[in-house]
Amino acid sequence: MAHQHLPNDQAGDKRVWWAIAVNLALTLVQIAGGILSGSLSLVADAIHNLSDAISMAIAYIARRIARRPANEEWTFGYVRAELIAALINYTTLIVIGLYLIYEAVFRFIEPQPVQGWAVVIIAAFALVVDTITAMLTYSLSKSSINIRAAFLHNVSDALGSIAVIIAGTLIILYDWVIVDPLITLMIAGYILWQAFKEIGGAIRILMSATPKDINPQEIISRSLAIPGVCGMHHLHIWPIDEHRTSLEAHIVIEGTLTNRSEAIKNDVKNMLNNEFSINHTTLEVESRSRECGDAKTYGH
Repeated sequence: MAHQHLPNDQAGDKRVWWAIAVNLALTLVQIAGGILSGSLSLVADAIHNLSDAISMAIAYIARRIARRPANEEWTFGYVRAELIAALINYTTLIVIGLYLIYEAVFRFIEPQPVQGWAVVIIAAFALVVDTITAMLTYSLSKSSINIRAAFLHNVSDALGSIAVIIAGTLIILYDWVIVDPLITLMIAGYILWQAFKEIGGAIRILMSATPKDINPQEIISRSLAIPGVCGMHHLHIWPIDEHRTSLEAHIVIEGTLTNRSEAIKNDVKNMLNNEFSINHTTLEVESRSRECGDAKTYGH
């Protein structure tokens, strides 16, 4: 079945490559323009665009690695490569945001002259490129936390370009040089807000936390409602990636029903699949008379 998805994967890879190329070109233009015009906000946007190109490259590499099949050494496959890439990209966003705050504060202390027209023209060009890049990765971002991290880089860039255009216009009309570091602070604030909001999801999966949309207590209650099940313990629920969840547990059945243990186990598995979309389940059956002593509900 995996080979049937290959054309879509290759089309997605091409979109990511185009996104990398246009962001690298934009970065060079913005850095040159920022240096010539003296605009910190334009240089800030250029640095952010460079991080976009790097984030796209990381996302592309992780995307290719994640498609490798499972083997005897990596029995779950390489799917979490994309999560690691997302974590790297969100961490990079946080570092960039903090650096921009530092630079903006320094500009408040020692204001620098800014050429407004150069800022507006280059930022307008950047906005077009950012929009194209976001369009290239939008559909992919819906199903991949890895691509979503890179996509958020581009969205924040597009908003940053709009903010830079506003700053340049105010400098042209009113010579408000102070608006340049002020806009930089706004860009940095947005970057940090997005990064901190999204990084938790990648961390939760890498730490094998229970998915937020699954209530373990509800799983136990629904399991106990199945005829013959009188207990559940040693419950583990963890995400393999953002789309697949695994579960393992010990279920306790009435001693008189041991001959139906396989049927009861299948009933529990079907319930977990139908009601909680958990289709990778490992269950160990115990009779009430041989139940684990002092068993914990979660973990060992």
